[in-house]
Amino acid sequence: MECQALSNNLFLCRPTLLLKSSAYINTKQTPHFGHLKSTNHIKTHTSTLANHMGCFSFKKLTLAFVVAILVWASSIETCNGRRGKHWRHSRDTLSSLYKKKGNNHGHQIIVEKPKSKSKSKPKSKPKQKHPLPTPEEPIAPPQKGSKFNVLDYGAKGDGASDDTQAFQAAWADACKVEASTMIVPSGYQFLVGPISFSGPYCQRNILFQLDGTIIAPTNAQAWGKGLLQWLEFTKLVGLTIRGKGTIDGRGSVWWTNSIVDDPIDNEEQQIISLDNTTVTQNPQVGSSLEGKMPSIKPTALRFYGSFNVTVTGITIQNSPQCHLKFDNCDGVLVYSLSVSSPGDSPNTDGIHLQNSKNVLIHTTDLACGDDCISIQTGCTNVFVHDVNCGPGHGISIGSLGKDGTTACVSNITVRDINIHNTMTGVRIKTWQGGVGSVQGVLFSNIQVSEVQFPIMIDQYYCDHSSCTNHTSAVALSNIAYENIRGTYTVKPVHVSCSDSKPCMDVRLTDIELKPMPKGYHMYDPYCWQAFGELYAPTIPEIGCLQQGTPSSSWDPDETGCAV
Repeated sequence: MECQALSNNLFLCRPTLLLKSSAYINTKQTPHFGHLKSTNHIKTHTSTLANHMGCFSFKKLTLAFVVAILVWASSIETCNGRRGKHWRHSRDTLSSLYKKKGNNHGHQIIVEKPKSKSKSKPKSKPKQKHPLPTPEEPIAPPQKGSKFNVLDYGAKGDGASDDTQAFQAAWADACKVEASTMIVPSGYQFLVGPISFSGPYCQRNILFQLDGTIIAPTNAQAWGKGLLQWLEFTKLVGLTIRGKGTIDGRGSVWWTNSIVDDPIDNEEQQIISLDNTTVTQNPQVGSSLEGKMPSIKPTALRFYGSFNVTVTGITIQNSPQCHLKFDNCDGVLVYSLSVSSPGDSPNTDGIHLQNSKNVLIHTTDLACGDDCISIQTGCTNVFVHDVNCGPGHGISIGSLGKDGTTACVSNITVRDINIHNTMTGVRIKTWQGGVGSVQGVLFSNIQVSEVQFPIMIDQYYCDHSSCTNHTSAVALSNIAYENIRGTYTVKPVHVSCSDSKPCMDVRLTDIELKPMPKGYHMYDPYCWQAFGELYAPTIPEIGCLQQGTPSSSWDPDETGCAV
């Protein structure tokens, strides 16, 4: 056999000559390679074999080849041992693969773990002289859509305890969560003082679920020198007030003590009984409550500076002044709402709109002591339909232009309305001396019943006993009344326009109004400086509307209002 050194520890051996000799075939003389401990022994024995053996049996050759393989494998282990820290990992991995006995080409391979003198117990962590404080488990933030019940914040709901702080606390938490719900549960009566549910840092789409009753305090101390609103929601996005509950302003104490300070409509001067006495629309409302209230009366529910607001299902009653007001809002939806207060309660407008746009009001019942719906300056894109109005003062645009102010109103549609037992039906009212314009108004399909003045335009509005005459006025154009039918008790049509700014493009179509004697002096239709067109026969005949345009016409683009 010839052996060639491939490396310091590895040799390649091959037989050179095979001889049949009994002396060398005797296996007893074969060296025992299992006792070789180094590559130096391999070299020595290989030389002996090469010198003393002229031939080799095939069996001995196979054995020598196996020994060479084992020596080569041991050299690989040695190389792995020089790899440092990675060796322990690879050996552990290898040991895990050979924990069980198995056959490897007929040989048993057993890998034994090193024996320890005693069973070692798991080492415990050393004790710290100053243990670290255990951190508190963090409280998960409220999830989207969480519910906040005012009862959970200490509200009593007994009608006597002051629940204002509980409402404030519930709102503070609901405000932080998008699409949360603040719950005012049914079966309770919550006494709540003046409160503001404010943004602008509140999350969007909060639901105020009102199923119980909220009542206002009737002691003067709760109101200080007077406030403009009782319940206020400001600078919110996507707020909804919904439910079957009630907001009760308990306003009779206000009406009794401050009625001498309330303005009145100058149309009342035309309401004269048959015995020639002027009929007062707002007699004092009796009250068993004591204590003089402030002269400034609050609105029951007010929204300010908000977007996409919805009010539905609830009842607002007996407000000291306006029941529901939207100021500087964009995107208002009101439906299935009920407003209720006596017909003789002063200045208790049902819904009051100011500086608001994109408003939809429908399927609503409004009974109050003033305008069922009042549309003030800064309003545009307002659509009102399917509303029951009465008692009250009908649906009005204005009053506008008071104290020389600028008023701009445009694109107003009021249709499919039932008005009954009111002072006016559908009207526009402006003060002398104001500036601005009202343009693009449609009153359509209005059913009136026992209404004193069903159709009215009054550019000489005055809520005092007397007002100063002025030449300037809020200009009116493109005003349409169509399909107005029913009964009146004083005057069917009253259109009184400014001398300096006559009404232009007033259209009357399908008017059918019949008298209903109710003990008042009754009048024929009246027009002054009103220009426009009559379409189809009218009942009664309206001969006072002038055809065409006035000689002193004005340009709508010069009114200072963008349309």
